[in-house]
Amino acid sequence: RLIVPMGKAVLRARRNILAAAAAATCALGLASCATDPAILTAAEQPLPTETLAMLGKKGMTPEAPIFVRIFKEESELEVWKAREDGRFYHLKTYPICNWSGDLGPKVAQGDKQAPEGFYSIGSTQMNPNSQYHVAFNMGFPNAYDRANNRTGQSLMVHGKCKSAGCYAMTDALVEEIYALARESFKGGQQSFAVHAFPFRMTDEKLARFNKHRWHAFWSTLKQGYDYFEVNRVPPQIAVCERRYVVNVVVPAANRLDPAGQCPVFQRPELLPYAPQPDFKLAAEERVSVPGPKTRDVAEVVRDAEKSIGSDDGWTSTATATASLPGTRGNSVASSGVPSGAAALGFSQ
Repeated sequence: RLIVPMGKAVLRARRNILAAAAAATCALGLASCATDPAILTAAEQPLPTETLAMLGKKGMTPEAPIFVRIFKEESELEVWKAREDGRFYHLKTYPICNWSGDLGPKVAQGDKQAPEGFYSIGSTQMNPNSQYHVAFNMGFPNAYDRANNRTGQSLMVHGKCKSAGCYAMTDALVEEIYALARESFKGGQQSFAVHAFPFRMTDEKLARFNKHRWHAFWSTLKQGYDYFEVNRVPPQIAVCERRYVVNVVVPAANRLDPAGQCPVFQRPELLPYAPQPDFKLAAEERVSVPGPKTRDVAEVVRDAEKSIGSDDGWTSTATATASLPGTRGNSVASSGVPSGAAALGFSQ
């Protein structure tokens, strides 16, 4: 084979041709990238196809109002969604990857306790840029907490499975919970309730701690738990005399003083929840999402039992609202939409 040496001019021309070809290829690549869809952030992720299918199966829409319940001992977070009848139906139970502290409410900044109580989350409490993936602020301290001089801030439900007073999920699960809340705000819900409990508030579980220093507080929380179990709509919550008052009507013009005397309340009554026969199976289906839990139930209970009989200086002011002075026995008639639903996105 004859090899002919190339001159400098030929080499320069060849290099120029190759450079031009590379530049053209790069330009084509950039033009192609410009037409690709933007990469979505964690806060913008759509609901999974499986979740959308479940919503459809249960007669819910992504934009329908939501309600959240948290149970420390079981390390579980429930999401409930409303249907057209104004009642809330179980969507999913998510494992809480981690939470810090013991059974009992948060009292002071730095105690690393996760909050317990009745909280409300508005759109401004959603944090799409959290250092813990995505998050929403639980709103601690609320009116009850402030009236009882409880301190702390930035108590979240977030990702990363790390907690110092928060409820920490895995990133994938907190994304889905965040998306469900995001869609409810898009649908017009002004705020959604989060009820955080020490455990599932059955009579048997509460009876284990009848001498615990937080028993009276937990008994009040149980009133909210029981109301929802019977009616499937979150009760309206008032705060006065430094305590929660469950299922009362607060006149719009009457601004309550959380530390002041309770006014005369009216107590709404509802027909208990009863699903339609042809929807009963889907209505009662409970779906639990698999995932890690770092808190062991038996260990949590043992730690709580060690606190029975101890005195931390806290004085219980929680009493049953059935004996609350000024609470009327007469009921407020229901007009189709359950009491409390107006605050959750429905109109009377």
